[in-house]
Amino acid sequence: MDEHTSTVQVWELSCPRLPAEVGRARRWTRDILDGSPCADDAALIVTELGANAVTHTTGTAFRVTIARTVEAVTISVTDTGGSTTHPRITHPDAEATHGRGLAIVALLAIGMEVHHDGHGHTVTVQLPAHVPQSATREAQPC
Repeated sequence: MDEHTSTVQVWELSCPRLPAEVGRARRWTRDILDGSPCADDAALIVTELGANAVTHTTGTAFRVTIARTVEAVTISVTDTGGSTTHPRITHPDAEATHGRGLAIVALLAIGMEVHHDGHGHTVTVQLPAHVPQSATREAQPC
């Protein structure tokens, strides 16, 4: 391998904190990961995390970063703050209409981290870049 050849591809999209931008981020994610077995899961994750940034913060924007290697796809969504709460998994009752998004994200991902730095939150998830040959859709989401 040439020493100047990177094995990591990174894309970044900055979005104003508007509901319509969540759809744009989802479409962008699908375009970036076109042909990848985890494209649909990644698009759902970006939708959930982007919607959380729009709904639960008062900052002006959110940013989506996708890093792709041979082994994994890493997705980070960062808001610009303005919230009195921190992202966390909740277990709402059956009648609740909100509160399941981060739990869904955690189920789809092989790893999830939440960071808060005083200027906002970043939720980072990892997805496998390919489906192991022995895995089925039920056993492996990507």
